[in-house]
Amino acid sequence: MSVTLTPVVERFREQAATSPSCDAVVYATSTGAGSTPIYAAVTYRELDDWSDAIAEYLRGENVSQGTRAIVLVTPGPELYAVLLGLLKCGAVPVVIDPGMGVSAMVRCLSAVDAEVFIGVPPAQAVRIIYRRRFRQVRVNITVGRKFWGGRTLQSLGRKSVLAPVPVQPVTASETAIVAFTTGSTGPAKAVEMTHGNLSAMVEQIDEMRGHTPPECSLVTLPLFGLIDLFLGSRCVLPPLVPGQVGSTDPAHVADAITRYGVRTFFASPAVLLPLVNYMESSDDFKYRPRFLESVRSIYSGGAPVPLSAVPRLRAVLPETAEVFVGYGATEALPMAAVESRELTMDVVEQTRSGAGVLLGFPAPRVQVRTITISDDPILKWTDDLTELGESGVGELIVSGPNISTHYVWPENADTSGKIRDGETIWHRTGDLARIDEQGRIWFQGRKAQRVRAAAGPMFTVQIEQIFAGIDGVARTALVGADEQGRVVPVLCVELAGDANGDQVVTALRARVKDAELDGRLKEEVQSIEHFLVHPSFPVDIRHNAKIGREELARWASEKVSKP
Repeated sequence: MSVTLTPVVERFREQAATSPSCDAVVYATSTGAGSTPIYAAVTYRELDDWSDAIAEYLRGENVSQGTRAIVLVTPGPELYAVLLGLLKCGAVPVVIDPGMGVSAMVRCLSAVDAEVFIGVPPAQAVRIIYRRRFRQVRVNITVGRKFWGGRTLQSLGRKSVLAPVPVQPVTASETAIVAFTTGSTGPAKAVEMTHGNLSAMVEQIDEMRGHTPPECSLVTLPLFGLIDLFLGSRCVLPPLVPGQVGSTDPAHVADAITRYGVRTFFASPAVLLPLVNYMESSDDFKYRPRFLESVRSIYSGGAPVPLSAVPRLRAVLPETAEVFVGYGATEALPMAAVESRELTMDVVEQTRSGAGVLLGFPAPRVQVRTITISDDPILKWTDDLTELGESGVGELIVSGPNISTHYVWPENADTSGKIRDGETIWHRTGDLARIDEQGRIWFQGRKAQRVRAAAGPMFTVQIEQIFAGIDGVARTALVGADEQGRVVPVLCVELAGDANGDQVVTALRARVKDAELDGRLKEEVQSIEHFLVHPSFPVDIRHNAKIGREELARWASEKVSKP
């Protein structure tokens, strides 16, 4: 039975009431001389008033509980004002990564039957070009210069007439947000996040932080900024391009951290690794190696952080700082996390011997299981699903108050991605994992990316980590290539710096012979005959860190098929 709850936006409103003059969003407006960013800020009171004005206008346009609203706004105070305004009137923001490409984005967004469209001018141009796909849109707001039809966000003003606008009461089962997956390992799906899910997510992240107020957060992923606002943080947005976070200037990241005394932040390895490189190359490093002195905690996600990078990251942080390698998904955030001090030499040796990547214990109130690897739908739970093979590796499934139990689109997504177990709905992550006797999760790779070679199924991340740490290797990617009609395992390698490709390949082949591995895993590794140097791995659009192995497989197939 659904229960009426106080929306998470009330957390924000309470912060605005108790600390009205505190900065809510600090954002880069431009870069000045020497490419130094110039920042401006919006306070909690200003953002609360602004979102009230938006909510008031939307209610006047009969936008109410459950109305879906497409939001295509670049990260900044406008984005958070829009999201808060929509949540205040009970509407459902629909968010997506535009980096997936126009045609894919239009196909996804046209499936959700949105009545409201809020976007920057380029997004509005797409709406006009594909107007038949968006014929149900009746309320249109442009964030920026006036576009064809509708109102501009600026014209709505930043204060409502009836402020404070009453927040729409909701139940835990009602939809709060619809967020699309990136589609990096399959078709993009529209994930329903309920108000219960969103509230649980905020509470779990607060608990994982030890209920310590974040105070000041660096934001590189917009959803985390929204959560930090609910927790009362000052959110700092450095200059970045959505879908291209890997191109973020590490000097800007370091500047924002030191300038505003950032306490905590989430970032993908595509942001963290350049930051470490930048710090190590700084002239100040040899005199003051730990000079991100305000940082208390860092959370990394999107892809495994190379184990060799963890001590380097710790070296540029205060000794007391915590570095969490997190694990989550659009449907399930957070799922697990491990603090860097738990990544001991014993864990590193296990990883290099084929144990997989340690993700740590499940997040609070999250249950995990592993089930037999299968690509078929599983509608109902049966006990024989836990029968795993000799490797002990299975597909990871999760349930908990923060886990989405339903896809809005496509129609068959629930059939392939959810398992009903009485009143519990298990989410199939599509990730392969092993759960050890302590209850810790060891990640092996994506189910869809396992290599189905003659030697048997080979798990990508498990095998790639065996080759990690070799001089000259930035990262590797195991793929299955088509060689004259048969699937052969190929290890693609991305070089570090100016490393010599021939020398690196020689070292990789030597590792095949020297690695101390158990029987079947040793056979799998020894079946790799092709080692190909690739100039730059394709990556996902959200974190710029997950390797696009499908694209690499096509490239490798062309290479091995040449006479």
